[in-house]
Amino acid sequence: MKKGFQILLNLFILLGFVSCKDDPVAKRDTSDINLFVLGVAQDAGYPHINYDLEWQAEEFGELERQLVVSLGLVDRISNQKYLFEATPDMPEQLYLLNKELPQSEQIVDGVFLTHAHMGHYTGLMHFGREAMGAKNIPVYAMPRMEEFIRKNGPWTQLVELNNIELHSLKADSALSLSTNLKVTPLLVPHRDEYSETVGFKIQGPEKSALFIPDINKWELWDRSIVEEVRKADYAFLDATFFKEGEIPRPMSEVPHPFITETVALFENEPERIRSRIIFIHFNHSNPALFDGSELTDSLKQLGYRFARRGDKFPL
Repeated sequence: MKKGFQILLNLFILLGFVSCKDDPVAKRDTSDINLFVLGVAQDAGYPHINYDLEWQAEEFGELERQLVVSLGLVDRISNQKYLFEATPDMPEQLYLLNKELPQSEQIVDGVFLTHAHMGHYTGLMHFGREAMGAKNIPVYAMPRMEEFIRKNGPWTQLVELNNIELHSLKADSALSLSTNLKVTPLLVPHRDEYSETVGFKIQGPEKSALFIPDINKWELWDRSIVEEVRKADYAFLDATFFKEGEIPRPMSEVPHPFITETVALFENEPERIRSRIIFIHFNHSNPALFDGSELTDSLKQLGYRFARRGDKFPL
């Protein structure tokens, strides 16, 4: 009798009659709206310019090349896909995004920019006449960022030739991409030489994500990062450096919250909150750029996560 029951159960599973709605892996695979990690490195990527040992490590297969920080958003319900950040690695990142949702009319339905530092917008050049010669790719930017593109070459040519079509964003104002998706820019303090800097809140039908790849220090923000993480399901946070003294120059010149500082802010939070944090935007000097370090392994045991290219998060 027991054997017969097992055979019947196996048959039901095979025919799809047994629900997998409580299986997080199954739910992850069948979600219609997902975020994808397309890059995790700081603006200059890995290997880093003028670091021969890093290039040799990549050449001999000891360490893998890492693309500059970027997220892709795929909405299979509306058949649309979006890119967060236009990095120097954008051609490869759009290829990866199109593998998830093949190209229809446009190679991408929109690009969201955080600010005017080299790793976050210079990939727009690939839409220009020297490369794709794109037509009216929607690019979403804050007012200073938009003005910077409109008034400075070579970017202004992208507008004049209608390679891109600029759309204005407003801080704390949600932009509806569909009935299932909203994107809200959040102003953050950073080295704003050419534009303001924003992070994004991405709201799906079931879950939300916070994306803040660049910020000076959490205590300089007019919001509490702890409160913001509590309100999100995923929080992709600036992890440029692991700790003080990591690079051979005054780190105040390139202020970012160290991973050690972020961890200290969340030390009294339960693991269910800490596990929402997904560190991203790693400098080439940061041991968290790759798996296997004792530092990252100890933080993983506390619930923290580290973004890796190809990671998928259902919304």
